[in-house]
Amino acid sequence: MGVPFEALLPYGIMVGMFAVSAVGVGALKQMQNGGKAPRRGLDAWDRQMMERDRRLTGFMRGQTDKPTAPPGFEVNNPWRVEYRWL
Repeated sequence: MGVPFEALLPYGIMVGMFAVSAVGVGALKQMQNGGKAPRRGLDAWDRQMMERDRRLTGFMRGQTDKPTAPPGFEVNNPWRVEYRWL
C-alpha cells in the first residue's frame, strides 16, 4: 500500500524552508562582503588589513589601486595614543 502524498507535504514544506533560509543566509553574507566569498580562518594580520581597507574605501573587502590615500586618511588612525578629557 502506498503512502498518500498528504503525509509527505509537511516534510516537503520543512525541506523547502531550510533551502530558502540557506539561500537567504548565503546571499546576505555575499552582499555584506561586497559580492565576494566570505573569508574564513582570519588571523590578526588579515583583520588589520581588512580594517585598513575599510578605512580607505568604506568596505571591509574593498580595495583601491590609488597610490595616494584619500584626504583625511592621515588623521584616520585606529590607534588611540592618548585619552582626551574634555
